[in-house]
Amino acid sequence: MNESNMPKHIAIIMDGNRRWAREKGLDIKQGHKEGAKTLEKIVRYANKIGLQYITVYAFSTENWKRTADEVGALMLLLQNYLDDYSKRADTENIKVKVLGDITALSEGMQKSIKRCMERTKNNTGVTFNIALNYGGRDEIVKAMQNIAKRVKENELEIEEITEEVISNSLYTKGEPDPEIVIRTSGELRTSNFLPWQIVYSEFIFINKNWPDFTQEDLDDAIRTYQRRNKRLGK
Repeated sequence: MNESNMPKHIAIIMDGNRRWAREKGLDIKQGHKEGAKTLEKIVRYANKIGLQYITVYAFSTENWKRTADEVGALMLLLQNYLDDYSKRADTENIKVKVLGDITALSEGMQKSIKRCMERTKNNTGVTFNIALNYGGRDEIVKAMQNIAKRVKENELEIEEITEEVISNSLYTKGEPDPEIVIRTSGELRTSNFLPWQIVYSEFIFINKNWPDFTQEDLDDAIRTYQRRNKRLGK
């Protein structure tokens, strides 16, 4: 890899846990568990190679449509994941943030999220963004509501609404937009993931399920990004 042209921020749509489990004749819950193991390895590796931000799509606002059994298992897995990160915060040096509407989550999950974010807020390694109960359009709606409130309260003039004002009203306030978006399992869509932030991202679609994603796949994605000619409208 060209170390002088490393991305600062990589976003990942972790697709294929259920497909991986079905192909192996396993319970769907096992697919999510294996996906969580893969995620931990990839985040640790992202920290090792010096990425500043990694954002993963863990649970969308549309995922509530899945069976109650699967949603419950996913939430329990995510809560245990956050609790475990809280315990290992000092050794991992990873800063954890949760992007999304956490008010719809259980009280226990909300406590785990707040505890993990508080425990890791001063860590200086990679910022690990977990998009949880996240929807891109919902994020933009909430940002517009916040901006409208500021205008109504005379804190902001309509003419002062800029791209920067909108960006600073999103969950990713203060973070650079992702240079790379990776989606596994061969699907070719963004699924309501970071629609404002990824307008100039390079898309890399990988035809393998998330539990099979490796550090080498991340390296290949970075190399692919570095080979592309990014004109940005020029």
